[in-house]
Amino acid sequence: MRLRVALAHHWLVGMRGGEKVLENLACLFPGAPIYTLVGSKPRIKGELPNHEWRCSSLQRVPGAVSLYKKMLPLFPFAISGLKVDSKVRFLLSSDASVIKGLRSPPNIPHVCYCHSPPRYLWDLAGEYQSSAEAANRIGRLLFRATIPYVREFDRRAARNVTAFIANSRFVQRRIQRYYNRESVVVHPPVNVEDFTCEQRSPDDFYLTVSQLVPYKRVDIAVAACTELGRKLIIIGEGSERKRLEAMAGPRITFLGAQPFSVLRDHYRRCRAFLFPGIEDFGITPLESQASGRPVLAFGNGGALETILEGETGLFFKEQTPNSLAACILQFEAMTHAFNPAACRTNAGRFNSARFKAEIKSFLENRFHHLFANYEWPV
Repeated sequence: MRLRVALAHHWLVGMRGGEKVLENLACLFPGAPIYTLVGSKPRIKGELPNHEWRCSSLQRVPGAVSLYKKMLPLFPFAISGLKVDSKVRFLLSSDASVIKGLRSPPNIPHVCYCHSPPRYLWDLAGEYQSSAEAANRIGRLLFRATIPYVREFDRRAARNVTAFIANSRFVQRRIQRYYNRESVVVHPPVNVEDFTCEQRSPDDFYLTVSQLVPYKRVDIAVAACTELGRKLIIIGEGSERKRLEAMAGPRITFLGAQPFSVLRDHYRRCRAFLFPGIEDFGITPLESQASGRPVLAFGNGGALETILEGETGLFFKEQTPNSLAACILQFEAMTHAFNPAACRTNAGRFNSARFKAEIKSFLENRFHHLFANYEWPV
C-alpha cells in the first residue's frame, strides 16, 4: 500500500546521534520529504541527502547553518510557517527541539520520536544562559526573555502530538514531567558493524569523545586524570576547550575534531572510555563497547540503560573528580574482569535492525489502519 509519509527533524547540519536515528527512519520511508529548520546537504552523509528537504524561512538567512542556535527567538515563527503538504497522511518527527510544532494537515497522526524535551528550555535553561551561546550581556537578556515564549510553543506542540516515542526510560520520565504525556521507549540504533573489537591489551590511555560544552562535564574527566597522573585523550571541539586546556595536567591531550577513522582507532585502543556527563541516551558509550572497551560513567541518565555494571563498565556515584578518580582506581584493580567480547555483545543489543523492527512494530500496532498492509522496504 502506498502511504504518503513526511519526516521532520529539528536541523540537519551534521551527522550526530539524532541524525543517525533520522537516517534509519528515512530508510523505512525512502520517498518521504524531510521538513527541518535549516540544513546543509554537504554536511550530511548516507541516506538523508537522497530525500527532498523542505527548510524553513531561516534557511534564507546568511550563515544560518552555523548560527541557527542564536536564532532561538525565531524558531516558533519559522516552524509555524513551515506547513506539511496537504497530501501527507502520516507525520513522523525526530525532535530534540521544537520541530514537533510543525503545521500538518488536520486529523493526520503525528508520531514524535523524542530524543529529549529541549534542555535549553526546561531543566538546563540556566546553564545554557551562561554558556557561550549567550555569552554577552545582550545575549543573556534576550535568551532569558525568549525562554517563556518558546517554552509555551513547545508545550502546545507536545499537546498536538498523537503519540510519543522516547529514546530512553530517562527521557520517558522527562516527557511525562514536562509535557504530561505517556510514551513508549525505543532505544536509538548504534552502527555496531562500523567498529572493530579485538582481543588485545589496550594502550595506556583513557578516552573521552564529546562536545566540549559545559553540561558534558568533561572537566570532571580532566581533573580526575590530572590528579591521578593518568593519560587522557579528548576528541571533540567546543566552547569549553580553552578552559579545559588551562586546567589540564601534562598527560591530557586534546585532539579536537577528528575523522571517523581516528575516532574508531582510539576507541579500539583505549583502556576505558570516560563518560562523566548526564545524557538522555548516549551513543558514545555504546560505540566504546562495540569496540570492546568498557565505560566508566556517572550513574545517571541513559548510561544506566546501556552499561552493565561489573560486566561492561562501572558507575561512579557522585558527579565529581574525586568520585571518578576512585572509580578509575577501582577499575584498574579489576581490569581483567572486563571481557571485550562481552562489551561487544552488549552493544549489539542496540543495532539498527532491532531499532527498525521496534519502530515498525509500534506503527503497525498503534496505527493498524495505516500500516497493516504497508509494504516496508526490504
